[in-house]
Amino acid sequence: MIPEFLIGLVLVAATVSLHTLGLAGLTTFLLSHPPKSVRLGSVTWLLTRTAWFLVCLHGVGVSLWAIAYHLLDCLPDIGSAFYFSGTTYTTIGYGDLVLPPSWRLLAPLEGMTGILMSSLSGAYFFAVVTRVFGAKLNGKAN
Repeated sequence: MIPEFLIGLVLVAATVSLHTLGLAGLTTFLLSHPPKSVRLGSVTWLLTRTAWFLVCLHGVGVSLWAIAYHLLDCLPDIGSAFYFSGTTYTTIGYGDLVLPPSWRLLAPLEGMTGILMSSLSGAYFFAVVTRVFGAKLNGKAN
């Protein structure tokens, strides 16, 4: 049980680190490419690109866990590993696939990590909107 828990903690740390690095990169990009205006089309395009990036970032997190499940031989094939990881990370958890008893502790760790990373992404998305409209309210955007 301890080795499985430690592997889970390593996966949590890797997921958080990758998410943090991705958000740092996105922040750098957004600060160097601010929207030219707060018109509907400009803001829609900014938020769409931000959402795409965040979804891809979560995909990296899901992939990390799926590859671990595959390498640990927890699921029958890589497709099942990605499916299980995606449903667990998003806390959908259909229950049609389960991990072997010795690895079941990984599923709640992935679910908690997915909740935390999704919450962080939601807060980040809110911060982007706040920054765009905050700049408009302060007279710094058209």
